[in-house]
Amino acid sequence: MEISGVLSRRNMPDEIGGFDLSPGHSEEEAHVLAVDDSLVDRKVIERLLKISSCKVTAVDSGRRALQFLGLDEEKNSAGLDGLKVDLIITDYCMPGMTGYELLKKIKESSTFRETPVVIMSSENILTRIDRCLEEGAEDFIVKPVKLSDVKRLKDYMTREDRDGNEGRGINKRKLGEACDVSPSLSSSPPSISSSSSSWSAPSSPTSLDSPTRRLKTSTCD
Repeated sequence: MEISGVLSRRNMPDEIGGFDLSPGHSEEEAHVLAVDDSLVDRKVIERLLKISSCKVTAVDSGRRALQFLGLDEEKNSAGLDGLKVDLIITDYCMPGMTGYELLKKIKESSTFRETPVVIMSSENILTRIDRCLEEGAEDFIVKPVKLSDVKRLKDYMTREDRDGNEGRGINKRKLGEACDVSPSLSSSPPSISSSSSSWSAPSSPTSLDSPTRRLKTSTCD
């Protein structure tokens, strides 16, 4: 069915392009778009969000997420004027379009660039975390996602000021964890012993390993 013009809430259908648009929630309820190619993980995050009184739209790919947001160039995009999305949470490693690529698309959008985006992954890889946070992600969560993680996400949806450094408190915490395992860098150069040509190099950083089961292989970097 071809959609033309702007749809009002009064005559809006319950479903467009396979997306559930039924208004079965209050206007005050936070709306979260969850993106994960794993059906099990989608069900888990959807259940946790609903426990936290959130309206959830779950899709299985980055492409479907773009269609829902109206950011896909294809004609079957379901984006509507006035679409309310308070937070987007996406898996990092997905076929076709990674969570990092989806993040970049969202941040390039004039409509949703201010919408908080949280990345999930079954692997705690430092370079992956840094890349996502530098691109504008609000947080990076290591699976399995817990109820305490979801409760923390609600702070992003209720925060009045999302700009500046104050809007990235969890980012600082995550980056702080990275600094804890990095070599301690002094402002002074390494000392060189006069009796030997060798000098003491800083110890190599400790490898970050996932505290959870590795559900996927590292194929998305």
